Amino acid sequence: MAVGYSGLAGGSTIANPKDAPSRPSDLKITDIRGATLAAIYDFPIIKIYTNQGIIGLGEVRDAGWIAQALMLKPYLVGKDPLDIEPILKSIRHLTGPGRYAGGYCAVDIALLDLAGKALGMPCWKLLGDKVRDKVEVYADCPTVMKEENLKMMMKRRLDLGLKHYKIDLTPPLIRNIPGAYENNLPTRKGLEIWGNHVLTARGIIGYDKVLGADHFGNMTVESGIELGNYMADPKYNLAYIEDVIHFTKFNAVNLNRQITAGSKTPTLNGEDIFSLENFKPWIENNTVSMIHPDLLTSGGMIETKKIADYAYQYGIKTMMHCACSP
Repeated sequence: MAVGYSGLAGGSTIANPKDAPSRPSDLKITDIRGATLAAIYDFPIIKIYTNQGIIGLGEVRDAGWIAQALMLKPYLVGKDPLDIEPILKSIRHLTGPGRYAGGYCAVDIALLDLAGKALGMPCWKLLGDKVRDKVEVYADCPTVMKEENLKMMMKRRLDLGLKHYKIDLTPPLIRNIPGAYENNLPTRKGLEIWGNHVLTARGIIGYDKVLGADHFGNMTVESGIELGNYMADPKYNLAYIEDVIHFTKFNAVNLNRQITAGSKTPTLNGEDIFSLENFKPWIENNTVSMIHPDLLTSGGMIETKKIADYAYQYGIKTMMHCACSP
């Protein structure tokens, strides 16, 4: 097992940049600045500056607020940037779930970037052993109402050579169709319409590609199980259903655990969850088939490594959500 800042047992030595014999002396943070890149969202990017000209780059999650990072300046200036975890501990109380974690995560990434540059090594060396050189990405496929637009969207992504896809099965696809959406839940007719949406996507990408689905709206345990069992039909062959009940809902861990236990389609959740502490109930209770942390929400590099290592011990896979800039 890879180790590092996770502190979990393993066979390699934990890298501590503060104690490295070749580390720069008297290295201090002098400033933090930022800029926002305009793309499909606004993407806030930050730089942490030092007195020796070494700069660390970090990113606040998409559609977040750059001020979440810039307001942390009093906690950073004058500090040794290689004293990473004490700095993160000092700002942890200023974070939260979803995009509220953006400033903390950006600082984590910038400090690790800065440490890697100061020590002449890539960030992963600070976190543990390398597991793989490449990670396949999935194409997000947002809601489209018309079949021809769905086909066009899937074809564009297929032409990029991607092997993994996620489509939206949202209430707007069925809400205005008589008998398809009742009491804010999909009926059997609604599931059939969602199923046809999946079949349209499958008609473009085929069955040798991985396809998951997301954005079902407000679901219950019963409707979630019905959804999972309906989409387990080989003609749909969904790899997972994501966020069937959002983590912010009351009793979400128990409700999602019931869905996972009753669904023939695997479940996925976690893109808006911050910290190992908050992921633990989802992992320890087999609440979902796979966890789905986003590096820019779950806590940055160090915290996400802890989360993935912890899930690994319970036999739960980690699939990374990624809503970062190009």
